[in-house]
Amino acid sequence: MGLWMRFKRSLRAMFGGIVEKTEDPERILQQTIRDMRDRVPELNNSVAQVMATEKLLAKNRERLESQVVELDSKIKASVKMGRDDIATAYIGQLQQAQVDLTKTSQQLEHATSASKQAVKARDNYVLQMQKRSAEAMQLINQSKQAKLQEQLAQTMETFNLGDDASTFNEMRERIDRRAASAEAKMQLGAASVDSQMQEIEREAMDMQLQDRLLDYKREMGLLPSGTGASQPGALPAQGETGTGINNDALLREGAGGKE
Repeated sequence: MGLWMRFKRSLRAMFGGIVEKTEDPERILQQTIRDMRDRVPELNNSVAQVMATEKLLAKNRERLESQVVELDSKIKASVKMGRDDIATAYIGQLQQAQVDLTKTSQQLEHATSASKQAVKARDNYVLQMQKRSAEAMQLINQSKQAKLQEQLAQTMETFNLGDDASTFNEMRERIDRRAASAEAKMQLGAASVDSQMQEIEREAMDMQLQDRLLDYKREMGLLPSGTGASQPGALPAQGETGTGINNDALLREGAGGKE
């Protein structure tokens, strides 16, 4: 293979690849449909010309047929009148008209056949155009779907589910830790308040029991009169009665008086 042929082949391969990359199937199909539709008026004009030729030949044949009939009548009239010279002239015209009629009839047959073929070809082209248009629209839709799938595939390639999943898990763990810490603090706070309330309630119960015990001792004469009178408005401290005297001392005193 010569150097020039190899160079041409290289150029065709290079530019052919570039052209193929720039070709858009959707636009090419749409342009093809437009081109096919643009040819319909041209086909209609061609069919109209063929049909016009057919109609013109048909009129010429009718005119020649009328001329033959008219010349035949004139020849007969000339013969009756004894004008052989005029009859001979009409006979010459009649022969020429018959030749023209024969040719015109043949041309009309060809024109009629051509007209039918042209109409048939035009109809077939329209049917093919409609079929191709429908196929082109399907291909265009498929091309659009293919483009959408390509875009989705590219999006999925750049989308890493693992990274987002780890982010969600990390945030979930942080939120769970904060929620657990807050719940523990609430429980501790509630437990501290409950323990203080229980301690106060126990202290109040002990005070009530001590006051009741002193009442029993007074009723039994184990305590001197006037002892244990509580001062109004004053709360006894822990380990003391309402009179401010130690309970143990009062019990010893009551035991000594009994003796």
